[in-house]
Amino acid sequence: MSNGDAKIKLGVLGSGSGSNMQAILDAIEAGTLNAEIVLVLSDNPDAYILERAEKAGIPARVIDCAGYKTRFPDASQAAVAAELKAAGVEMVCLAGFMRLVKQAMLDVFPNKILNIHPSLLPAYPGLMAWKQAVEDGAKESGCTVHYVDAGMDTGPIILQARVPVFSDDTAETLHARIQEQEHQLYPKAINLALGRPA
Repeated sequence: MSNGDAKIKLGVLGSGSGSNMQAILDAIEAGTLNAEIVLVLSDNPDAYILERAEKAGIPARVIDCAGYKTRFPDASQAAVAAELKAAGVEMVCLAGFMRLVKQAMLDVFPNKILNIHPSLLPAYPGLMAWKQAVEDGAKESGCTVHYVDAGMDTGPIILQARVPVFSDDTAETLHARIQEQEHQLYPKAINLALGRPA
């Protein structure tokens, strides 16, 4: 995608607090990820990720999803892809983005859209994977960074981190431990996707 010395331009899409975006920013600041976040987009006008971006001096705005509560219409996806391209984005990182990316974006960023998911995929795709793991009596969970394809959490896996599920875990306690691992995993996976050492 780029040589090892080039600073990669990232676009981040998120729907919530943006803690994984913050982890990426922290890795950039620490010098372990040679990148720059150039645009942050959210489908949620109240998402804290927008405030994080503003504090960091990163352009950020709300995506127009044409009034749909959960869908991400093709026209909106095409507009988002065009905006990311116009900002010079080379790789897109989904960070708690709660809408399904489809072909309109995949065609513009082939094999250049990454997602982080709070389970050891292919186990527990979809929403609230940590809760699924606790309810299922799983002994182990974790998180996965993968390339995005047209399915839900089905793209090729880049990197995973494992987290034990304890007998007294609640969905909340497990989720908190998984998030700790997510924040370490995502910057490493971005490096791997760029062909750089993790």
